[in-house]
Amino acid sequence: MSTVRAAFEKTRAEGRAALVGYFPAGFPDVQGGIDAMLTMVEAGCDIIEVGLPYSDPVMDGPTIQRAAQQALEGGIRTDDVFRTVEAVAATGTPTVVMTYWNPVERYGVERFAAALAEAGGAGLITPDLTPDFAPEWIAAADRHDLDKIFLVAPSSTPERVDLTVQASRGFVYATAVMGVTGARETSSSLGAPLVARTKSAVAALGLDLPVGVGLGVSNGDQAAEVASYADAVIVGSAFVRTLLDHPDDRAAGLAALRALTHDLAEGVRRA
Repeated sequence: MSTVRAAFEKTRAEGRAALVGYFPAGFPDVQGGIDAMLTMVEAGCDIIEVGLPYSDPVMDGPTIQRAAQQALEGGIRTDDVFRTVEAVAATGTPTVVMTYWNPVERYGVERFAAALAEAGGAGLITPDLTPDFAPEWIAAADRHDLDKIFLVAPSSTPERVDLTVQASRGFVYATAVMGVTGARETSSSLGAPLVARTKSAVAALGLDLPVGVGLGVSNGDQAAEVASYADAVIVGSAFVRTLLDHPDDRAAGLAALRALTHDLAEGVRRA
């Protein structure tokens, strides 16, 4: 059983959604990123997404772009991402990498899959790779027992949702914000209908596949709202912004990160 699936079985048994936390490797530096993710695990994240910083993002908002740029300027390399995965996965927390496709192709698809599995990674989220253009990745992931996490959006047709659900393993990522990512003061109205459509497709196909949603959640109240209809609440920009707000005091930044994670974790449990 994949560790991601095991995490969802645990949260379902507890009658709640999972809290999935995203953070880019190498920000504010490699060890600083590891420390941040370990703090998120200790404070209540059920699954960690390790971001692979990329120079040409297409869906990252300004907060994540700023952190990724700092990581790139600091010399982050793909092997540092695997080192980060290894450190987080050693806690027993399911750890997946989120990356655009070009770095994987550049590294070598088979080589990337093997290195991710060797580091203890559970799978890969590929925001700009759709299942119909992913046969090489799907084959490599299957060889190394890695989850394949593809995305659906409010604009996805029923046929596209079916295709994505059938190809995914671990969970389906429902991105309910049209445009770039980022923390928001209010939740998108597109989240619940998209999750409902995706869950309907999962049920119609006879699958048991959780649906997680990312739509700019930044506090516990928003997390509770999303957790009322989704299997997972995915948070990224709010975590990253917390450390960006404390550039000269890492201890204070980690303390604020811990407090935010506690608030979000309490939110998914409250729902």
